[in-house]
Amino acid sequence: MSTTAARLLATALAAAVAVTAAPVAGAVASTPSATDRFYVYDGSAPLASLSPGTVLKTRQLPYHLVGIPTPVTAIQLLYRSTDAQGRPSANVTTVLRAPGGDGRRAVSYQSFYDSLNPADGPSRAIAGDVTLGGVIANSEAMFVVPLLLQGYDVVVPDTEGQSADFGAGPEYGTNTLDSIRAATNSAATGLGADTEFGLMGYSGGAVATSWAAALAPSYAPEVNRHLVGFAEGGLLVDPAHNLKYVDGALVWNGLIPLALIGVSRSYGLDLTPYLSDYGLQVHQKLQNGSIVNALGQYPGLTWAKMAKPEYADPDSVPPFVAAVNRVNLGSAGTPTVPGYIAQGGGGFWEGTFNNPAGIGTGDGVMVAGDVRALARQYCDSGNGAIKYDQFDLLSHLGVPAPWAPLALGWLNDRFAGRPAPSDCGSIPGGNSLASEAVRS
Repeated sequence: MSTTAARLLATALAAAVAVTAAPVAGAVASTPSATDRFYVYDGSAPLASLSPGTVLKTRQLPYHLVGIPTPVTAIQLLYRSTDAQGRPSANVTTVLRAPGGDGRRAVSYQSFYDSLNPADGPSRAIAGDVTLGGVIANSEAMFVVPLLLQGYDVVVPDTEGQSADFGAGPEYGTNTLDSIRAATNSAATGLGADTEFGLMGYSGGAVATSWAAALAPSYAPEVNRHLVGFAEGGLLVDPAHNLKYVDGALVWNGLIPLALIGVSRSYGLDLTPYLSDYGLQVHQKLQNGSIVNALGQYPGLTWAKMAKPEYADPDSVPPFVAAVNRVNLGSAGTPTVPGYIAQGGGGFWEGTFNNPAGIGTGDGVMVAGDVRALARQYCDSGNGAIKYDQFDLLSHLGVPAPWAPLALGWLNDRFAGRPAPSDCGSIPGGNSLASEAVRS
């Protein structure tokens, strides 16, 4: 890579750091265009007649940070994918071209934008739109730029789809895998059928990364053959456990209404008959909210406050239980490629003090016992190339500091063909990942 290119990317990284450090309100410089026709499939052929990963539209633009263009080229693709209910859908992904990259190595980076608003998707942030929730996608340049500096082309899918189906893990996975298909199907990206891919994501990005790795052998075997591995941290495994873990927490309890809305939207459910008057107010307020709108803004919020008294136990809402069982990663398949999984255990730093029986503690939002159980399940199911790190004194927001360089180093080794390390046999025991019982 040339010195000039490296300096330009370093400048982009510095801008991302400034965005993260600056007050959020100051970052909302513009609103996304609601009339951007690029996101609309207007072809004559029915989507159902097209193969997943088919490229529907293509455009080229600069990679933007906080609405400011950088010298990095971004190729955006509208492509055919599959939603949470198995229906054909159209989604958008972005391919960032590394200066000096040769198209033989790429990393699919899954964003943790965690929003119920389609306007907050990473493709719109990359195209120059700036929204409150989109600040997160902009700040992720801190993870993306080091990949570009090492010569990896980076693919950034809108993992939640165009309906912002927050929490729908299987849809995150299909959107990610079809994004890779589209990127290698397009002549504009410089990637091809022989490009090797690594998967990388933290938190909400780990949801997409883990589901993509688990679904790849059956849903996209041709993609799976070119995966070198997956690196993820702060992982959501069994959402039913997470909801009980964050219940009444100081910060992360805002995920309760986000999960209600996201699950409802993803699977076509109406959960409003189960909500209290207060729950309905919060539900309505957050219909297009992001994690920025929810965290720390509902002190003392519990499921019981959201629900009518007769539904104070979330397990007493059959459609919700059925839906969260569908997004329980423990019921998905086992990845066939090596994996690096990191998890924090210091949730008390972020105001989560719960230690429910059978669930235990975690990083403030993700349950450590669930993640250990999943890693052990992968090992027991035949994938002996699982590396696991648990940072007991770090919270969810603290783990990325050690995880990001470790994940990058781990991916570098996989691309180099070095043997994958394994912690199988030494990972401590975890929780039961069995599906929740549905009460009638």
